[in-house]
Amino acid sequence: MSHSIHNVSRRQFLQGAAGLSLGLALPAFGARIEAGPGKAGMMVGEAAFEPNAFLRIGVDNSVTVISKHLEMGQGTYTGLATLVAEELDAAWSQVKVEGAPADVKRYNNLFWGPAQGTGGSTAMANSWEQMRKAGAAARAMLVNAAAKRWSVPAGEITVRDGLIQHAPSRRSAGFGEMAVAAGAEAVPANVTLKDPRDFRLIGRQAPRKDSAAKTNGTAQFTQDLHLPDMLVAVVAHPPRFGATVKSVDAKAARAVKGVVDVVTIPTGVAVLARTTWSARKGRDALKVDWDESAAFRLGSDEILARYRDLARTPGLVARKEGDVGAALAGARKVITADYDFPYLAHAAMEPMNCVVQRTAAGVEVWNGEQLHTGDQHALAALFGVAVDDVNIHMLYAGGSFGRRACKDSDYVREAASIVKAAGTQAPVKLVWFREDDMRAGYYRPLFHHRLEAAVDEGGRIVAWRHRLVGQSIIKGSPFESFLIKDGIDAVSVEGAATLPYAIPHLQVELHTPSDINVPVLWWRSVGSTHTAYSTETFLDRLAASAGQDPVALRLHLLDKHPRHAAVLRLAADKAGWGTPLAAGKPGERRGRGVAVHESFHSFVAQVAEVTVAADGSVKVDRIVAAVDCGVAINPDNVRAQVEGSVAFALSAALHGEITLQEGRVVQSNFHDYAPLRLNEMPRVEVHIVPSAANPTGIGEPGVPPVAPAVANAIAAATGTWLTRLPFNADALKA
Repeated sequence: MSHSIHNVSRRQFLQGAAGLSLGLALPAFGARIEAGPGKAGMMVGEAAFEPNAFLRIGVDNSVTVISKHLEMGQGTYTGLATLVAEELDAAWSQVKVEGAPADVKRYNNLFWGPAQGTGGSTAMANSWEQMRKAGAAARAMLVNAAAKRWSVPAGEITVRDGLIQHAPSRRSAGFGEMAVAAGAEAVPANVTLKDPRDFRLIGRQAPRKDSAAKTNGTAQFTQDLHLPDMLVAVVAHPPRFGATVKSVDAKAARAVKGVVDVVTIPTGVAVLARTTWSARKGRDALKVDWDESAAFRLGSDEILARYRDLARTPGLVARKEGDVGAALAGARKVITADYDFPYLAHAAMEPMNCVVQRTAAGVEVWNGEQLHTGDQHALAALFGVAVDDVNIHMLYAGGSFGRRACKDSDYVREAASIVKAAGTQAPVKLVWFREDDMRAGYYRPLFHHRLEAAVDEGGRIVAWRHRLVGQSIIKGSPFESFLIKDGIDAVSVEGAATLPYAIPHLQVELHTPSDINVPVLWWRSVGSTHTAYSTETFLDRLAASAGQDPVALRLHLLDKHPRHAAVLRLAADKAGWGTPLAAGKPGERRGRGVAVHESFHSFVAQVAEVTVAADGSVKVDRIVAAVDCGVAINPDNVRAQVEGSVAFALSAALHGEITLQEGRVVQSNFHDYAPLRLNEMPRVEVHIVPSAANPTGIGEPGVPPVAPAVANAIAAATGTWLTRLPFNADALKA
């Protein structure tokens, strides 16, 4: 999940997707206005036309799109606005976007059933028809209002770039002029959407709707929020997972100027102060004695040793075709590889933060809100109020990569726990520093994979067994009932159990240890972060052992998967696959590698070109990507997301690793958990497959193929197969 919560079945999607929501709201803090049956509402004092929950047109001619999905850098506000503006025929310059309040009845994610939230690369996919219908309904009402005012047939009226026109009578009006009259029109029960041939915004370039505010500093993130009498809270968390507070000496903390209170909460000890700096100084002055009797104490190496032992034994079967055991036993040649993947932090630019206030009416929350419904329920239970009395104001988020969609509502619940423990009516802003999120947060699970394949005399792959060992993200979450079946966490094996290659004997098995108590969470592209690497590099290894071209082998095995094959062909063609690479400097080795993977119903192939120096250091020179994500609503945003995915994935492949020593997280900040540096960023080319299919995800699918394409390029250059991430330069020294 830009995080990432996964889809349920298509049937469940459609059950949740029926109809166009007609509830009304003032998006600024969720104040409601009621309208008569089948009528549009009007904003008090502004005479605005609000035909549905997703759109408001002001008398000043402004068009405000209400986004039910969080904007955390992935372009959601721009994409959703494009869908509405296309069918409304608004001018792009008159459109602005606001975040929706938490209200599952009107703003549920249609792919999740009754839940509002952003994740799993579902924002555009689940909104594709809903937002277009919102725009089309408003357009019809504006046209009907104009037809009545001008006493002309509605069929003679056209709308273009925010202007309503009747050519025969030479009359015209802006949306604002018709807003009040349109508000009196009945909301149409059915609307006709545009033929794609008539699109003027969808599929075109358009400036992002969040760029200007983020550039000039007017965009409001949680850290920007300052409310009257607000206190800032910073928390001392235990050094090991599972430890609790035994005792606290807060004398020195309370003596810090600006500190107001010190309270013990379930997750640690919180210091409340007038400013962030005072709160941090107070936190650092605390003397906390921790009870570590139930704390987790294993290190990364010990966890991996356990996982490797488990991988030698059969696991729960996630997929079974043919008889793998017999095929491996009778094979002329069996190739085996083991892969290790570390814990990874999300490391978003904006660490966790949240503002919570207890009021007589309920609870007010301000933050970069990603999982509205889950957080509403968590806070309702904590405060003992009705869910509808938890009012969430969605601000911008400075990244997430899944972290803000916490299945346990961790940092939101922590902020609320502070408010409750302090017994204050003042708003409280919880601030996590980088070190807090790095050492007391949630992580992409550590995984171990073991793959075995049988190859016959002709070099054909006849058997494939894949065993995975790692913690379940879904276990204990609200999604457990439909994402864990027969003990198999679908998120753990995605990309492995869904392997598209035609192999007659194929089996995927999973071990899920229950005694590893490290907090884990979805991380951008979730299970595919490790399954794409193991499957795509192992396939290249098999191709090399049989003397086959990696692209040709894949195409042969993808005969029944045309969308995989199409992106693979496109990426290979644009990269010049099969042509010699330019020679490097003396002592350098150069190579080209490929990978293709489906995730979130999108298909991405990538070709990487690398240079390996004599000291083993790797420079990724170029990434050529081909993408099939259905209709590209905003092509420039699609390209930007893939470019960002390359940087994100390379950060993990080259540097990313959270390690434990005796249960303590070693890393703390960007000095020892380094993101990709500017000089490490390769040239990236993105080619989009033209498609008439409904849009699918793009925030995450660009991540999985990056590391395996780079690893395969390294193998082509050096003959060394890298089976542990991040890449180890020592293994590549000449």
